[in-house]
Amino acid sequence: MNSDSDLQIAGDILEVPHLLQAPREHPATVAEFAGLLRSVAADRSEWGHLVRYDATTRWYHRLRTGPGYEVWLLSWVPGQGSGRHDHGPSSGVWTVLEGTLTEHTERGTRALDAGTQRVFAPGYVHEVVNDALGPAVSLHVYYPGLTEMPMHSPQCSAAAVTTG
Repeated sequence: MNSDSDLQIAGDILEVPHLLQAPREHPATVAEFAGLLRSVAADRSEWGHLVRYDATTRWYHRLRTGPGYEVWLLSWVPGQGSGRHDHGPSSGVWTVLEGTLTEHTERGTRALDAGTQRVFAPGYVHEVVNDALGPAVSLHVYYPGLTEMPMHSPQCSAAAVTTG
């Protein structure tokens, strides 16, 4: 009979603290950035008093920065949209805090209600529009921080193309 136990083979984990990873002070994975987003979204006292609605332009506010990342708060009145764009070298995660937004991508169109969360990588092209009857608020985390937002020409649909 073998008397080796897992403890004898692996050793007591508390005796090898150098093998334990220190907890990260700031997010470093998609899941951790999504967790940051959910945490900020859940704390309305951090962002609720800042929201402004501007009928002439989309309103936005940089809410927080960390090592290499930024958190942005945006408001959208009915009819406002982002235009078709990507986020340069940035990846991100975003959520709708209030209202409904519509996202258009090459894969199709989807309505995003409050609580819906989306993740994107560099090169992801989309357009976000408030085509609802009421205002909307969204929260965005970019890593690295947003340094560019290249605009793309509107997509052509087969129905819009005519031949003469």
